[in-house]
Amino acid sequence: MTGQEAVDYIWSHNWASRAPGLDRIRELLLHLGDPQRELKFIHVAGTNGKGSVCACLASVLEAAGYRVGLNTSPHLERFHERIRVNGEEISDEALGAVMDRVRPAAEAMPEHPTEFELITAAAFLHFLERRCDVVVLETGLGGALDASNVIETPELAVLTAMGMDHAAILGPTLGDIAAAKAGIIKPGGTVISRGGCPETDQVFRRTCRERGADLTELDLSRLTVRRLSLEGVVFDFAPWEGLAIPLAGAYQAENAALALTALEALEKKGWSVPEEAVRRGLAAVRWPGRFEVLGRSPVFILDGAHNAHGMRAAVESLRALFPGRRLTFLLGILADKDAGEMLDLLAPLAERAFVLRPDSPRALDPAALCGLLEARGVEARPCASAGEGLEAALAAAGEDGVICAMGSLYLCGEVRSAWFENLRSQPLNAV
Repeated sequence: MTGQEAVDYIWSHNWASRAPGLDRIRELLLHLGDPQRELKFIHVAGTNGKGSVCACLASVLEAAGYRVGLNTSPHLERFHERIRVNGEEISDEALGAVMDRVRPAAEAMPEHPTEFELITAAAFLHFLERRCDVVVLETGLGGALDASNVIETPELAVLTAMGMDHAAILGPTLGDIAAAKAGIIKPGGTVISRGGCPETDQVFRRTCRERGADLTELDLSRLTVRRLSLEGVVFDFAPWEGLAIPLAGAYQAENAALALTALEALEKKGWSVPEEAVRRGLAAVRWPGRFEVLGRSPVFILDGAHNAHGMRAAVESLRALFPGRRLTFLLGILADKDAGEMLDLLAPLAERAFVLRPDSPRALDPAALCGLLEARGVEARPCASAGEGLEAALAAAGEDGVICAMGSLYLCGEVRSAWFENLRSQPLNAV
């Protein structure tokens, strides 16, 4: 297959028509020689911060000299972002080659695997072929029945911040959601948890006791944020001082601290992660779409806040960076999210909003979203495309304004592409 043929084939097998479970991915990997058994993993689950923690871990381990696979979702602009080795996206040729192996195995099965199961199998084959020393593996949805959970006990299981998301699938309470995420805790494993939420902490502690797993919770008393700016965050995490990460969100210091706690646990297991690699790796972290500063005149920020927990963190960062300012928003939200709570958090900061429909069948209708905003006193206007919304926001904000695009990771990729297309369309002296 070509790379595009591989992508088209993957997307032709929607997960919604299949019952959740690990039987299909186990059978598929068995046909492929069980590549996951020859790899070492750091398995990461949670509601928010998974991608940023994965990016921090991968960057530091690469700086320490390891060959690091990184498997994340969703992608923002290009499918190949999901499968990387030492920061390099899988090529069209490599993707086509691994899917040439996956497809016949999948089509020989009584029940065809889902898109995410196909991606997981392809990623494992690629990481094995590239001889990765370790794979940083992000769960797709939940934990227990997520295709990534086909692996045996990983080097580490990392649990990031917890909140209400995917409640219709994972359960109506935080305890139910935590129980699903706790599925990545394996017997005798080493577990690192963000902590700070009594309802979910209780679940993780109990699961670790039952499975004989060693649990370490993030100690935020070690963390001191020294400086927050559009360039990123400078912080101490005792005994380290003056660590810098080029991600602007105030919450990124906590994500980095969680990654550092995980790296400390790795060192105890015999992995070498020198301080110089920690500093260099954190300074090199890139994670598009997570409080990413794309422009300065006006300030243009892109953030994937896609639920109330993420929105609260983004709003806190905006307040810290722009105290007293009213902002222009580009906004799109999925209908299965708690839009009301998200907008209650955002509305006090909003001068106006331009509303888009994220590229998802679950998208909230822009007219309905405008109505919710206007009910909260925010002037709102629907736009037909990311490009139209971006142009409207730039015109309204002016050079001295602040624009923030947020509400859905599906929206991030569209807006990011529109931003760079806008830059390419401007005269050189206007950029």
